[in-house]
Amino acid sequence: MATQFLNRIGQLGLGVAVIGGVVNSALYNVDGGHRAVIFDRFSGVKQEVSGEGTHFFVPWVQRPIIFDIRSQPRNVPVVTGSKDLQNVNITLRILFRPVPDQLPKIYTILGQDYDERVLPSITTEVLKAVVAQFDAGELITQREMVSQKVSDDLTERASQFGVILDDISITHLTFGKEFTQAVEMKQVAQQEAEKARFLVEKAEQMKQAAIITAEGDAEAAKMLARSLKESGDGLIELRRIEAAEDIAYQMSRSRGVNYLPAGQQTLLSLPQ
Repeated sequence: MATQFLNRIGQLGLGVAVIGGVVNSALYNVDGGHRAVIFDRFSGVKQEVSGEGTHFFVPWVQRPIIFDIRSQPRNVPVVTGSKDLQNVNITLRILFRPVPDQLPKIYTILGQDYDERVLPSITTEVLKAVVAQFDAGELITQREMVSQKVSDDLTERASQFGVILDDISITHLTFGKEFTQAVEMKQVAQQEAEKARFLVEKAEQMKQAAIITAEGDAEAAKMLARSLKESGDGLIELRRIEAAEDIAYQMSRSRGVNYLPAGQQTLLSLPQ
């Protein structure tokens, strides 16, 4: 009796284990920020998209393909030419994600590595078309306009493949060696021109100052001549007295000068 009971329990346990294994093999999980597409061996890719959670599928007959629908970054470098035939190196940073409802179409046409197949080609296509509309100088001075046009065209192009572009930015923009050297030479020339302009302005100012000084001296000479003509020797005598007063004042402040009355003798015989 006991042996039969144990055998039945063993059989029951084995049956539960088999059923559990079968059920577990028919379940799959879709994590947060992901979606799943079911591939059926008989009917192909199903058009239903499985959301987050646990789902059933038929083992061996069906297979779930998991897609990440969160925004993912990607840098795409491109070498192209400007309107004035200058080589331009541009790198775009793109945040992309697939349209969830179009995942069956994306998997059927492009596969799970859709970003590798789509983004580099359409980015190169759009950048070549946009950059060719601007000169090298305009790419620098009108960078915001260039970035906006690239963003609009690239977003529209990516939508044709079921891809959403959340953000597009130009992270790197350089030119060829020849253009860089030309820009540096132009900057040096502008600096030399500014220096030469400053020297010319300074010389002009000095010239104007010399002219003003000469005019002042000439006017002073005219006034002196007019005064001599009107006052005669009186003006000369006045200037002589003023000069003598100034000399006497300066000598009176000097410690090494002594004044003696005329005819007075000193301890030393001084020459008369």
